[in-house]
Amino acid sequence: MRKLRIGVAGLGRAFQVMAPAFADPRVELVAAADPRPGASFPGRILASLEELCRSSVDVVYVATPHQLHAEHACLAAQHGKHVLVEKPMALSLEECRRMIDAARRAGVQLVVGHSHSFDLPIMRARELIRSGEFGRLRMITALNFTDFLYRPRRPEELDSARGGGAVFNQAAHQVDIIRVLSGSHVRSVRAQTGNWDAARPTESAYSALLSFEDGAFASLTYSGYAHFDSDELMGWIGELGGWKDPAQYGVSRKTLDDRQKYAPRKLQAQTHHQHFGLVIASCERADLRPLPDGVMIYGDEEKRLDPLPAPTLPRQEVIDELYDAVVNGKKPLHGGEWGMATLEVCLAMLESSKSQSDIKLRHQPKSAWRT
Repeated sequence: MRKLRIGVAGLGRAFQVMAPAFADPRVELVAAADPRPGASFPGRILASLEELCRSSVDVVYVATPHQLHAEHACLAAQHGKHVLVEKPMALSLEECRRMIDAARRAGVQLVVGHSHSFDLPIMRARELIRSGEFGRLRMITALNFTDFLYRPRRPEELDSARGGGAVFNQAAHQVDIIRVLSGSHVRSVRAQTGNWDAARPTESAYSALLSFEDGAFASLTYSGYAHFDSDELMGWIGELGGWKDPAQYGVSRKTLDDRQKYAPRKLQAQTHHQHFGLVIASCERADLRPLPDGVMIYGDEEKRLDPLPAPTLPRQEVIDELYDAVVNGKKPLHGGEWGMATLEVCLAMLESSKSQSDIKLRHQPKSAWRT
């Protein structure tokens, strides 16, 4: 079995959350680049991304701040390295296009993730929808309430112009989920965003209505203001698949102060599949609800759980897609065109809220997710 040698650009929280997936025997963490002194990594830490790209790694995992994704992904591709880049893919459609073109010229694979559309319950719900057993998909509802705004943040994470805020950080998850389930492409977006805390001034709530070419529609609602916690609706299984203690209500607001704003948060021990809040896919003859242990099917005459096996590694689905793309030459679902289309929806949400109008989309590939 071929083992992919992974180099990491950026050793912040994105890498910390993704790191357990690299225990997969098909990959090996061998080197990283991070400018911070004392950064922790099991392999070599190199002085620069340029040096990392000149090394013997097969794949560069770009986990740097959002505003650097395009520059770093293009540099990796120019050195002939396959690229796994964190969401959001970039901050503009022009940057996305540069990344896609760089990967194509170099003949390397470009995979955009992690987003929660990789989660196995979401992909199982997709299979059930595509089977046709429950009729056509008509509507999708997605809702998530978290403490996003009051987690430790770097300054740019509170600056929307540099890729901060809930739309760039969190809507990418919901948009990806809805696009995976839909089987159609987004035609238009209407949205409102909320920016309600002057001390942490960035969009931290939104609601959006997405219309699809096939007539289906989806509603997205998100709040990161640390009041209601929608993990209550998931049996207190947290986003990363571990149990959450409801007695810890309000802990993010209580512990946040300037001295700790860059401190990493302790990761949950994963016992269930990861999730991104409540998702309901409404078909003509059933509502399908992905859960941490499977997909709940609410049919015409019965409700039942379509169970899934417990996860063996967190985010293993990302490694599956990356490995299939690089080693087996399979076109990735979450490729460059996919990431660009998701970003276009996120940008449309911001534009719609500002202009108070519907935004028509122009860069939605019609068949990228039908593989």
